[in-house]
Amino acid sequence: MKLTLQSPKPRNPFVVASLRRRAGSHRSGPGARRQEAQRALRQEIERLRPSP
Repeated sequence: MKLTLQSPKPRNPFVVASLRRRAGSHRSGPGARRQEAQRALRQEIERLRPSP
């Protein structure tokens, strides 16, 4: 009598890659948005500063 074992389903290689990097929404994180807001505020202040 031969013993046959069912091999498990092969894993999806793309899932491992997506779990390692930030998969999901394509928008920037809160740190990048805060930095962009600070940059915009500095540009606005510089624009409103009177020139000598």
